[in-house]
Amino acid sequence: MSKTILIIGGTGLIGKTIYEMLSSRNPSLKIFIGTRNKDANPDHIHIDVNDKSTFASLNIHSISLIIICTKDYHNNVLDYAIKCKIDYIDITKPTSELIKSLDFTRKRSVESKIVFGSGWMGGIAPLLVNAKRVVVKDITSVAIFIYYSTKDKAGKSSADFMAENVSKTFHFYQNNIKIFTKHFFNSKYHKFDFDGKNRKVYDIDIPDLYIFNQIEKIPTVTAKLTFDSKFITSALGIMQKINFFKILNFKERKLIFGGSGSGDISSFEISFSKSNLNTDKVTIKCREGQAELTAFSTVLHIEKMLKNDIKSGVYFSHQLHDPTEFLSSLTSNNAININI
Repeated sequence: MSKTILIIGGTGLIGKTIYEMLSSRNPSLKIFIGTRNKDANPDHIHIDVNDKSTFASLNIHSISLIIICTKDYHNNVLDYAIKCKIDYIDITKPTSELIKSLDFTRKRSVESKIVFGSGWMGGIAPLLVNAKRVVVKDITSVAIFIYYSTKDKAGKSSADFMAENVSKTFHFYQNNIKIFTKHFFNSKYHKFDFDGKNRKVYDIDIPDLYIFNQIEKIPTVTAKLTFDSKFITSALGIMQKINFFKILNFKERKLIFGGSGSGDISSFEISFSKSNLNTDKVTIKCREGQAELTAFSTVLHIEKMLKNDIKSGVYFSHQLHDPTEFLSSLTSNNAININI
């Protein structure tokens, strides 16, 4: 691969991890890091997603692909990529921003590959279900259960998202009806396969809810999360119940959700039911945590995009791959284990 790519937000946790993985696997790639900070590093390009005038410096570098790992509320980078016919993948957008970006692309003529890889696992949840060789139209419900470690390498964007949205309503889907809820509501118990322990799980908003329902047309979709600490999990549920988060400012809420760990087990279990009433499950565990899984999934999406065997258009990341081939590539990472 001799192409030139740009990682905007490449100095952050996920961006840096993607850079390290991608450059190690593809040494012939020319990789630039887009950053708001001006420095003397020749591989760094000064770019501020909120200031379109800084985009002019990109024109001299013949960028083939832009990976965006930072917030771009106004879709300035997406607009630039479409105008300049540059391939693009965004892995950071929460559900509301993802929907806005998707609507933005529908109003434009797209002559490059525009990929939305948003989702807790780099948007691979539908791929894991598809790997079961089940007919998607036969699936009536999907339930995602997330085990998240307090020692995970949570990046700034993760903490920012929870700090901004923990008190806001979102919705899951029940028979294609939007059911409104908040983070850490509607507790239930779920036994995770990776250790057989029963844990309390709470509602959580992830883009996979939208993707499974609106893109894959599955009528009922829910997602619930637990932390490895029972105390923290229960405390967050209580805080939400008594509206404690509303009396905190953004900085205080961010302190609650920030993470500085070195990485620990994250587990995702996707249960789905079919029209014949049969149920099935896919589980994926990453012993290095969610950040590692998201970054490596994204690297596989990038490598697929660089092969030039995909037509121009707008995609979700799971639509790029053959499920079986993708799973084989994903499990080449020794930290990742999948049970299909």
